[in-house]
Amino acid sequence: MSQGVEFNRLMLEMRSMQAEAMARKPVASTPEPGAPSFSEMLGSAVNKVNETQQASNQLATAFEMGQSGIDLTDVMIASQKASVSFQAMTQVRNKLVQAYQDIMQMPV
Repeated sequence: MSQGVEFNRLMLEMRSMQAEAMARKPVASTPEPGAPSFSEMLGSAVNKVNETQQASNQLATAFEMGQSGIDLTDVMIASQKASVSFQAMTQVRNKLVQAYQDIMQMPV
């Protein structure tokens, strides 16, 4: 029964958020001063994924060399974080490529 209540509460929150979003005025097309561009945000995300993978590799190497204070669970968690972040970045890239292809196939 609690799952049904949670689902109903979630649906109510989603509907209220949708109503708020539809009531807002359109955002101006000019970017705010100091706001990062899309390419900067994408580059930053790619760099964070790279840093996560490098940290995971360094932790795994340190564990393999037998350094004290490094637990196998920490190595596995870091490895999974790197894997999930890379998979998420791959999905974002796939969506961007698909959007680009859809736009390019639109009749002008």
